Parts: sequence; structure tokens; C-alpha cells
Amino acid sequence: MTVTVRPAVPADADLILGFIRDLAEYEKLLHEVAATRADVEAALFGERPRAFCDIAELDGRPVGFAVWFYNFSTFRGRHGVYLEDLYVRPEARGAGAGKALLARLARRCRDEGLARLEWAVLDWNAPSIAFYDSLGAASLDDWITRRMTGEALERLAEAA
Repeated sequence: MTVTVRPAVPADADLILGFIRDLAEYEKLLHEVAATRADVEAALFGERPRAFCDIAELDGRPVGFAVWFYNFSTFRGRHGVYLEDLYVRPEARGAGAGKALLARLARRCRDEGLARLEWAVLDWNAPSIAFYDSLGAASLDDWITRRMTGEALERLAEAA
């Protein structure tokens, strides 16, 4: 079996949306998915995309994806990559697709002189945590992720 990774193209929009929904279902968050094909097309393939996607294929068949964007470290004074989502279909796990997707991002970081590759994982996702640990990824237990959406975001936006 051969795993390859390629950049996503506009014709992949439905595939990407399917991966997003599959990931959300796995994470028990399908009810939170509001993204549409049009959203995916605009975000990843619009005039000035700010997010990017790579597709993993196993023997030419799409089996996973990585959605990522550039971030910035003020302490390091350099950009990095933030991996928003990584997903491999269950039947393809163990074939190397997840590692290939991460390796491609690691090469991007190295080749572009980026400071780091970061992502988050749900605390209950033991298989993924073990996989990331096996690759040498460090857990940042002293940082707490914060998020603002919906009404709280709107209230802050309106604050003078």
C-alpha cells in the first residue's frame, strides 16, 4: 500500500466537507458543524485563502486530510503552522496516512524556516495522544486554550 499526500484542489470541496463531518462525528461534535461547501471553497480556494488543506491518499484513494494555517510566535519572532484538523478514515488508520500528513507539514516548517508545528487534541482521545507521543510531540499542559464565539464574541466586538 502506498500513501501519498497532495495539496487539496477546488474539486475536493465536497470530500473535505465529508472529512470535516466524519471528524466531527468521531469527536461527538457533529451537531456543531455549520460549514457548507461554499464555506470550504471560499476559505481554502478563494481569492486570498487563509487556510490550506492537504489530502492523504492510500493507493490513489482519499483517506484523510489536514487543514492548517500559518500562525506567529512573538517569542520566536517567526511564523509557524497551526494544524486545525487532522483526520484519517478508520479503515485506513495504521497505514501511515496520519504520519504522512504530519511529515508533510513538518517538512513545510523546516523548508520555510518556520518556528513550530502546533495543534490541539481532545483530552479523551487516547489513540491520537499515543500516536502524537510516538512522534515526539510535547504536551503543553501549562497552557489553557480559550475560545470566544457567538454572543460573547458579539458583546466584546461592540464594547468600546
